[in-house]
Amino acid sequence: MGLHKIDKSKLKDPVVKTTPENVREANEALYHAKLNLPAAAKHCGMTEKEMKLTFFEYLKYHPMEYTPIDE
Repeated sequence: MGLHKIDKSKLKDPVVKTTPENVREANEALYHAKLNLPAAAKHCGMTEKEMKLTFFEYLKYHPMEYTPIDE
């Protein structure tokens, strides 16, 4: 390819099919702060708004996990 030629097929991200496994992985990564919201949405092929709504549902049914710090 020439200097000014751009391969348009490389500009778009591949389409990711939303599956229950992808959504579960994204929710768990958000829960444990391993992914941010845009990355999690991209991981499972959702919009950020859809991912946010899905994560709020996930939080309803998963109790908070933490260990208290002794002072």
